[in-house]
Amino acid sequence: MISLTNATLMRGELLLLNSTNLSIHNGQKIGVIGRNGSGKSSLFACLLGQLALDEGDLSMPEGTRCAHMRQETEASKATALDYVIDGDEVFRGIERSLMAAEKAEDGASIAHWHSEMDKIGGYDIRNRAMQLLSGLGFESEQFENPVSSFSGGWRIRLNLAAALMAPSDLLLLDEPTNHLDLEASLWLEQWLKRYQGTLMIISHDRSFLDEVIDYVVSVEHNKLTLYRGNYSSFEIQRAERLAQEQAKFEKQQRRVAEIEDFVRRFRAKASKAKQAQSRMKELDRMQSIAPAHVDSPFYFEFTAPERLPAELISFEKVSVGYDSPLVSNIRLQIRDTTRIGLLGFNGCGKSTLLRSIAGDLQTLAGEVRSSKYLQIGYFAQHQVDVLDQNASPMLLIQRQDPTAREQIIRDFLGGFDFRGERVTETIANFSGGEKARLALALVVWQKPNVLLLDEPTNHLDLEMRHALTVALQGFEGALVVVSHDRHLLSNTVDEFYSIHNGRCQEFEGDLHDYEKWMQEQSNSSTGTSATSLSDKKEDRKEQRQQAAAQRQQLAPLKKEIKKLEQQIEKAQIELTTVEESLADPTLYDEGRKKDLTEILQRQAKLKSHSDQLEDQWLAKCDALEALE
Repeated sequence: MISLTNATLMRGELLLLNSTNLSIHNGQKIGVIGRNGSGKSSLFACLLGQLALDEGDLSMPEGTRCAHMRQETEASKATALDYVIDGDEVFRGIERSLMAAEKAEDGASIAHWHSEMDKIGGYDIRNRAMQLLSGLGFESEQFENPVSSFSGGWRIRLNLAAALMAPSDLLLLDEPTNHLDLEASLWLEQWLKRYQGTLMIISHDRSFLDEVIDYVVSVEHNKLTLYRGNYSSFEIQRAERLAQEQAKFEKQQRRVAEIEDFVRRFRAKASKAKQAQSRMKELDRMQSIAPAHVDSPFYFEFTAPERLPAELISFEKVSVGYDSPLVSNIRLQIRDTTRIGLLGFNGCGKSTLLRSIAGDLQTLAGEVRSSKYLQIGYFAQHQVDVLDQNASPMLLIQRQDPTAREQIIRDFLGGFDFRGERVTETIANFSGGEKARLALALVVWQKPNVLLLDEPTNHLDLEMRHALTVALQGFEGALVVVSHDRHLLSNTVDEFYSIHNGRCQEFEGDLHDYEKWMQEQSNSSTGTSATSLSDKKEDRKEQRQQAAAQRQQLAPLKKEIKKLEQQIEKAQIELTTVEESLADPTLYDEGRKKDLTEILQRQAKLKSHSDQLEDQWLAKCDALEALE
């Protein structure tokens, strides 16, 4: 067991932990969460012996093998494969001893070290290292490339692979998914589930945490608080605790009402039954945990676009890429209600397509039509790196909008937790998370009617990710997102498009279906079919017949669903009109009591009717999903 007793930890004048206690038992999988700067990484440094407590005691079993993921990698001539193998220091030590024994022609020592090598499974270490590299997205032809040839993000992946290679009783991972795509994140989930030791993870990817951890350590008010369960369970427990604080009750109720309004709007326009059902479950859960985030320092919203034409961007038979097409024959319509999540394996062209939509990259073929009122807000992965390091948050916004008043800018930046002197400080010393927040704030300030986001949650902590999710729910324009954050995708987009083998097409299903599809692709990537040509023709004929029968069966249901959606929309318009009439101050005069009573009764009747229609709509969607 690892234990912290009356632990106090400071960084300079900043108090991180104050007389706190924590016990960690063997085999626990723990997510360490807290706001940026709260002391999560410093806690890891203490466990690794790199930082001493200012007061209190840290107890750890003697001989505990610790492995951790380094955050920086120096350029090295070592190959990627050798770099990962270097993570197993025990293997390298035995290897050196064996080489020395062979050089000395010491038969007894040679036999001893061969035996030790066999005990640690050293003879298949190259194979294990290659499996780690493949799982984290490296191609086999990259295994022998020098570390110096890889970009910063890929070097971080090498650090992760080296940490996983090291034999350990305690594994400490600090933001392991930050530079991973969805496929590599899913692979890492499965690897960590099989890990036998004690695991502690700092991560802002809530879906990842939910799959891997069974405990949460929350850094709150300079204390370490242990919660049983995954991250979603922690939110519910914290929500229940905060809900008891009367001072926050009113703010909680406003947030729940905001989500209820979003759910109502979403139900009214949902067009795909399966995705709608998946989305509704996520939104219902968000309502239940809303109180857990009432004390968040982040709150912002997208201002309604000044103009929002129905047709914004149209791609017709478009090819995108650099010297040669990466994705071809793209047909894509971006309308005012479009909310798309782009899916695809690493390197398939998702970011390239976003750049082309943004106009940063010229298309190679096809026709692109754009509205003259198009206003794009584009957040790219490199956005943080190109910020002027000598400018302040205030100055960066003033450059975009010289007429903006200082107090308005300060109020706006406060929603991103830039307050007081931080607003006018140069950003050179800002953390990665602060710069990411600022880059996002600059996009929000532009009042876009099309929002293009490429991995917007990298470097953002859990509270900021939650605030971004909430803000995107209220965004009134079109949205196209590339993200490995499954929670963000599940709660903000209505449909998915996948890019695979150079083609971009709509993906019928939700994220769980996509995960299954990816697994099938991985399993079948090296397999071949033995079906004869005649069998294939018969299969296709049968498939056409089945598809025709299914269309005939689904048509009436789809018609009923569409009719219900029209009725829901009509009821919502009537309800809005009634509620607007309640804003008339003369309605509450003594002589108009009868009018007020009639309007309130009408409001109640319309709400009840709207709820009934929504229940019918959900039931029909369930029936349609069962048949598809």
